[in-house]
Amino acid sequence: METHRRNNFDFLRLLFAGCVIITHSYPLAGSKECDWLCQFTNGQYIFSWIAVRGFFVISGYLIFQSLERSRDLADFYWKRILRLFPALAVVLILTVVLGPFVYENDTAYLLNKSVRTYIPNNLRLYRIQYDIPGIFDRNPHKSAINGSLWTIPFEFTMYIAVSLLFFIKSKRIPVIVVLLLTYLFLAKLDVLNFTEIQKWNYFILDWYLIELGVYFAAGSLLAATRMADISQRHLLIILIISLGLFVFSTGQPIFSFASVTLLPIIVLSMGLLPVYGISNVTEHIGDLSYGIYIYGFPVQQTLVYYFGMDHVSLIFTSLIISAILAYLSWRLIEAPALKLKNLKPIPILIQKTRGIVRVNLKGFYQKR
Repeated sequence: METHRRNNFDFLRLLFAGCVIITHSYPLAGSKECDWLCQFTNGQYIFSWIAVRGFFVISGYLIFQSLERSRDLADFYWKRILRLFPALAVVLILTVVLGPFVYENDTAYLLNKSVRTYIPNNLRLYRIQYDIPGIFDRNPHKSAINGSLWTIPFEFTMYIAVSLLFFIKSKRIPVIVVLLLTYLFLAKLDVLNFTEIQKWNYFILDWYLIELGVYFAAGSLLAATRMADISQRHLLIILIISLGLFVFSTGQPIFSFASVTLLPIIVLSMGLLPVYGISNVTEHIGDLSYGIYIYGFPVQQTLVYYFGMDHVSLIFTSLIISAILAYLSWRLIEAPALKLKNLKPIPILIQKTRGIVRVNLKGFYQKR
């Protein structure tokens, strides 16, 4: 991650990961899915609602910058693969290996077809398998082993979408125009309710692709328009005004419009205004946000299975355990994997020939 100055993005992602665990603790413990923020705002927000959208805003911002720095598409995708898949593969493997300790089913564990398909289906992303029959079947939130995986296919889809800008990335104005039009299109669909979208025959688009895509597009658009170049004084003014308008819109008919326009500005303004003590948090503990996110749900389900915790106990216990697992994941899996980013396992040269994209594979594990 490279920007013009120190920032709080790693801290914000860490905060958002914790927010997801807080919200999940309620339904996983058998309570109504209404966390502290939900109760305070009379059901208008929940922590995970803001957190997931904040994740996608920051991702859109940073992934667009990564695309700008990438030498070719192979370089871009290799870095994305290293960031997502090694840690994901390990948590999936651990799930299957430790599964027998929470398994209750008449079918022998290794004879259960779902056990054999769990890892390959989830690594394929677009066939997410949430359960293995017999695991957590007696929990309040039955069967789901890792419900947090649902956002990862959408995240990777955004990577594919933004990578299409690679061929015009040196042309700033066309890039901004494409991102602006994409943002406006998705924002229009997001502001419409689901019933209205069906009437307009937009059912071919997955609702969450719209819901999350608009925030990713907003983050990319603000990166392309060089939001990082705005002075800290002006950023602070923008943050205060945007936050005030966002809070004012709570419970109002304009809330959907306010969320897709103001939330990205709020998140990125908070990220670009460095705060002493938190802007360098990853230098001390590492980037734990992804690890907390992918370990949190199965940790919570396991704690409920063995100890039947209420949501308050579950929040604090699962945060501690998930943070420890995330730290180990960062030190042993994620950080070592990211050191391989200068390797090119499949150098791909993409050329346009008579309107056809031809892919030539040359070499294996060559240095850049």
